[in-house]
Amino acid sequence: MTPLATLHHSTLSYPVLSLIIFLPVIGAALLALIKDEEQSRWFSLIILTLTFFFSLPLLGHFQADVLGFQFVEQHAWIPGYGMSYLLGVDGISLPLVLLTTFVGPVTVLCSWRYITHRVRECMARLLLTQGILTGVFVALDMVLFYFFWEAMLVPMFLLIAIWGGPRRKYAAVKFVLYTLAGSIFLLLAIVGLYVKAGSFSYPVMLGLHLPPTWQFWIFMALLIGFAVKIPMVPLHTWLPAAHVEAPTAGSVILASVLLKMGTYGLLRFNLTLAPAASVSLAPYLIVFSVIAILYGGLLSLAQQDIKKLIAYSSVSHMGFVTLGISVLNIQGFQGAVLQMINHGLTTGGLFLLAGMLYERTHSRELSVNAGLGRLMPGFVFFLGLYSLSSLAFPGTASFVGEFLCLSGAFKHSMRLGAWVIPGALIAAAYMFRMFLTVTWGKGGDPKLARDINLREWASLLPPALLVVLFGFYPAPILKIMNPVLEAIITRLPMEKSFDVAALISHSLHGLLN
Repeated sequence: MTPLATLHHSTLSYPVLSLIIFLPVIGAALLALIKDEEQSRWFSLIILTLTFFFSLPLLGHFQADVLGFQFVEQHAWIPGYGMSYLLGVDGISLPLVLLTTFVGPVTVLCSWRYITHRVRECMARLLLTQGILTGVFVALDMVLFYFFWEAMLVPMFLLIAIWGGPRRKYAAVKFVLYTLAGSIFLLLAIVGLYVKAGSFSYPVMLGLHLPPTWQFWIFMALLIGFAVKIPMVPLHTWLPAAHVEAPTAGSVILASVLLKMGTYGLLRFNLTLAPAASVSLAPYLIVFSVIAILYGGLLSLAQQDIKKLIAYSSVSHMGFVTLGISVLNIQGFQGAVLQMINHGLTTGGLFLLAGMLYERTHSRELSVNAGLGRLMPGFVFFLGLYSLSSLAFPGTASFVGEFLCLSGAFKHSMRLGAWVIPGALIAAAYMFRMFLTVTWGKGGDPKLARDINLREWASLLPPALLVVLFGFYPAPILKIMNPVLEAIITRLPMEKSFDVAALISHSLHGLLN
């Protein structure tokens, strides 16, 4: 068995992974017994805060130098079809699990006054989303993974469709249709892997040695499913609509956690289950990543709507993540995982700030919100910090991740690095434009300038502290992820294993004859 597939059962006396998945789900069910809106807010905040604290032992007991999956929980489910309830974390999934549980209480705090109708139902959706997203990152049975992957659609659809903006139904339906279309290909890949492995267990699948044709089509099916979630250009058009129309909590969940499902899938499944195809198709992924970086940045530069600007910046930032994965070296992998975490903290914080402005001015336009920042010192402090992190300013978390992605790109090819540099410069342009307009621009109504309150401080400060901490000291995350990333690299062949055009031609010829 490959070291990546080794299962290490939990040293804790309780099933920690099941607890952090099902505590929010049970909490959502218990909300049916609470009629008072204020009590439902407090109850949800307590449940998600407890979930976060229950997830911290994962960090304290994780053995960074041990390869394989830790805190494993395994129970028979449908053994006749090779299905089991199999959970575990490693150096890739652990940071994402902690990010998910960390963001949970923040989503409740930012919805405290933003959501004014059907509050109890909204809180239940937030709780469900938290539990399901955690399940995506810890599931090691592919059917279980697919169940969580699809179940996430339901609460997110309802969050956008019920509590979103004027075009919420259009945005919610577009989000679901795009994701379902991608999920069809993901399901095909899972079935194909089951045919070869005889089991839906991901650790068992790691022992497969698939022929080139199988690797190619498995890779492509997985890629389409994950590319929609990332989202990669040209499958990105659902994201701006979803971000703009979603309530603040929905935008935070989308930016902080949901987009990471796609890049996590690329790193977890594509590179390990189809290593030869990963090497052969990496140049094409690099091209799409560079397009996303430049295209997303230019679109952000053209926006007048603050949430659209931040949404398109996510397309650009996630392009850096896919670029880091595609260059297939340790610096790129490190930068990709760090950027997943940093983007979650930074862009989530920016959406929190955009929601706070909207609560005051009832507009997302830069012209309406111009000049308000100079009268709101607390708001300006956080806007400046998160904006600097978004453009990867030294001393902020995103600088380390983006620097490693760029290092990986230059190590792969000097020409590739030169193509990516303009993306970083464009990010500085659109973030400074937004910050300067909101802070010192002209046209806003000073009567609307009300600085952030204690609750808003409580939602903004924890991510901000991590942005600074990881900017100066990313070593703990690197220590956790490095053994797994190095093991993934050892699975990759040194050179291309097949010619993509010839393989496609051969496959089509076989189908037609």
